[in-house]
Amino acid sequence: MKQTYTLLKMNSLFLAAILVIFFSSCSKKMIFSSSGTVPAAVGSVKIKKDRNHNQNIQVRVTHLAPASKLSPPQKTYVVWMVTENNGTKNIGQLHSSGSLFSKTLKASLTTVTSFTPTSFYITAEDDGNVQYSSSFVVLTTQ
Repeated sequence: MKQTYTLLKMNSLFLAAILVIFFSSCSKKMIFSSSGTVPAAVGSVKIKKDRNHNQNIQVRVTHLAPASKLSPPQKTYVVWMVTENNGTKNIGQLHSSGSLFSKTLKASLTTVTSFTPTSFYITAEDDGNVQYSSSFVVLTTQ
């Protein structure tokens, strides 16, 4: 009886380990390099391919000062995705926010694309719907 329980427990642990390896291998994580523009900002991009071969992208940044506090002041942050064959794409805006009890300024963006990204960068812009990025780069992945 005790051997059956031990064997069942070992099989369960083995199955759990296989599932962890399988699901972690399906996603890719990129880290933003620190910047002189907003030196406290840190963040990452998590990319996961779905069943339809689209890329689910999650961008998370902390300690990101509001764009209006930059010099010169801007209105928003824009996330840019660099692709291998399709150029650079504006994938959305980041708005930093803090809660009443937290001074950690957080920003996030979740989107889906059919393009395969090679890197990402964030710029400060006067308009979130721009087609081409400004030279005001805040963060970049490597």
